[in-house]
Amino acid sequence: MAAKGNVLIIDDDPARAEALAGQVASVGYDTTVITDILNTEFQLGADSGYDVVLCELDLKDFSWSEARPFLRDMKVQVPAIMLSDSVDAERMMTALRLGVADFFVRPVEDTEALAKSIERCVRQRRMRRELRESQRRLEAANNELRATVKVLEQDQQAGRQVQLRMLPTTPLVIDDYVISHTVIPSLYLSGDFTDYFTVAEQYVTFFMADVSGHGSSSAFATVLLKNLFARKRSDFLRLHDDTVLSPVGMLRHANKELLGLGVGKFATMVVGVLDMERNTLRYSVAGHLPQPVLVSSAGARYLGGEGSAVGIMDDAVYEERMINLPDSFMLALFSDGILEILPPRNLVEKEKYFLEVFEQTAESPEELVTRLGLDRVETAPDDIAALFISKRA
Repeated sequence: MAAKGNVLIIDDDPARAEALAGQVASVGYDTTVITDILNTEFQLGADSGYDVVLCELDLKDFSWSEARPFLRDMKVQVPAIMLSDSVDAERMMTALRLGVADFFVRPVEDTEALAKSIERCVRQRRMRRELRESQRRLEAANNELRATVKVLEQDQQAGRQVQLRMLPTTPLVIDDYVISHTVIPSLYLSGDFTDYFTVAEQYVTFFMADVSGHGSSSAFATVLLKNLFARKRSDFLRLHDDTVLSPVGMLRHANKELLGLGVGKFATMVVGVLDMERNTLRYSVAGHLPQPVLVSSAGARYLGGEGSAVGIMDDAVYEERMINLPDSFMLALFSDGILEILPPRNLVEKEKYFLEVFEQTAESPEELVTRLGLDRVETAPDDIAALFISKRA
């Protein structure tokens, strides 16, 4: 039968020590006896193999009171039980100052009481060992987690640089038109994305996309959308396929590709085609909030539009609208992350406040960005993307 624990007995009286060892062994413990404490090496720190120490208080040529600094240096973790032939206030105070777990007066006639005291000490020692082992495992897990997080951060930063390079030139100036953007991610990678490019000489196709979720998977979906619009632009040049000039057609393709991706991602989008020769805009809205805002001398207004988000259902229906643009205007598209940083609490008030900001600050995208506080946001609670198209008469 395995021993219940290991007990160290310290007593400079060999006969007395052996007698105590026999008593302790009778209740199931292994014992080690030390009779020369000054010339024997033993370890009572956290890694000690002993579960409890039974110490004689009245050792010859040795003072427990004077040994306290020595015990501190040993970083004692093994609980101790003191024994003495007599008890008085001074002895009890010495034992208490040493932090002993129990105190017995010889002769120890109640073996059961001693056994229970040793059992409590052994249990305490084992709990400390388990706690220390748990701390070691936790530290190892934390170190591993920190290393993993560092690798993930490096991957995210690399992905962020790739995503930034995917964004179009800002600002893009074409005659009287100026197109610019800004993207503020909540994490390193963003699920919000915008793109714009010229088609032939008179058109600019643009889109704003807000992919569900955050992080890498959402960013990958933006890569898919970027690639889709690039392919369709190429098809226009090579195959005379004019889908890239059809907001509804592009939304249908985006819907099909996100569904085909099979990762449960969907996106709200606004797709538009600016005709610079006629100064007109054709656009489609796919479940996107806030809706595009058009600012001119007549004031600021939302451009309405209905349609479900892309990537949710096969038979999604989208509508296309066309408007004649003023001689001087600013068109602004934002992802819904902008609503998170606006002061009002409910959506209706946020949309009202948003429009008021445009009414009061319509000089330039830069002024609008400052008024909305985007120039002071380093990390947002949600991704924020903004696209501005301006024309000055």
